[in-house]
Amino acid sequence: MDLSIIIVNWNSKDYLKKCIELILCHTHDINFEIIVIDSASYDGCGEMLRQVYPCVQFVQNHQNLGFAKANNKAFPFSKGKSLLFLNPDTEVEDNSIVVLYKHLNSLPDAGIVGARLLNSDRSIQTSCIQSFPDILNQVLDMEVLRKRFPRWKLWGMSSLIDNVSMPSEVESVSGACLMIKREVFEKVGMFSNDFFMYSEDIDLCFKVRKRGLKNFYIPDAIVVHHGGTSSAQSNVSTFSSVMQVESQCRFFRKTRSETYCYQYRLALFASSVIRLAFLFPALHLYKKRGETHWIQGAIQKWEARLRWTLGLERWSKKY
Repeated sequence: MDLSIIIVNWNSKDYLKKCIELILCHTHDINFEIIVIDSASYDGCGEMLRQVYPCVQFVQNHQNLGFAKANNKAFPFSKGKSLLFLNPDTEVEDNSIVVLYKHLNSLPDAGIVGARLLNSDRSIQTSCIQSFPDILNQVLDMEVLRKRFPRWKLWGMSSLIDNVSMPSEVESVSGACLMIKREVFEKVGMFSNDFFMYSEDIDLCFKVRKRGLKNFYIPDAIVVHHGGTSSAQSNVSTFSSVMQVESQCRFFRKTRSETYCYQYRLALFASSVIRLAFLFPALHLYKKRGETHWIQGAIQKWEARLRWTLGLERWSKKY
């Protein structure tokens, strides 16, 4: 078996059906299998797969373990020499999976390859490649800065801005579409179980680089990622907003130190206070225009993160 495609489903049955349809339609010339693990959503995806795609292996998990643990649990069912971890809310275009596979197995010292991700409106999803996080690029992560200074090394996305046509070495790629050699995945210890959601893909890329291997962005492998709106946008749920920074702190604790994690918390506290100081006056301004939805979402997001810095979102520790 050349490739195992592993998909974690959570309340995404309709997306999943389209995702698999396009994989089967476009992927030829390699032997592959598809494994779907449902993270206790019980949304009917198992029955749908049995009826429509009986060739797909289905694993029903009875607890939502999060992205990393679910992929690790599905891994023993796989037989492929390479692995593709793919989100269910993706649509693979043309022969993108084969393109990724060929580059993974031909590029010197390749450990991981990732695709060119597009949003639903076909705009570039800038989070598909990025630099490894540090305090500075996390505190300054604002759309206005990313748009004004897109080539800053802070973001690590110059390959997207320059519209490169050849594979480009990057620090990390998105876990929405991430292909890795089986032996590499095993050697680095698979996904880290320290993360419930967010940062597990960055952590995996970090571990691969520590092994002396390289991560590549493959621009001619194109995948639409419907759920891939920027984490900087205001419509992220409070749960997601808190888990993003909680996971980030865990990554810093693993890869740097407890002191660095504490410094990150202090920096995020200051950043949250400053952002809220601008958002509250803006709310009154936009009320007059009847356009408050986005700014109310932003206030909720940064209030939640401010509470997290003060240790008031303790529920996040249990994930």
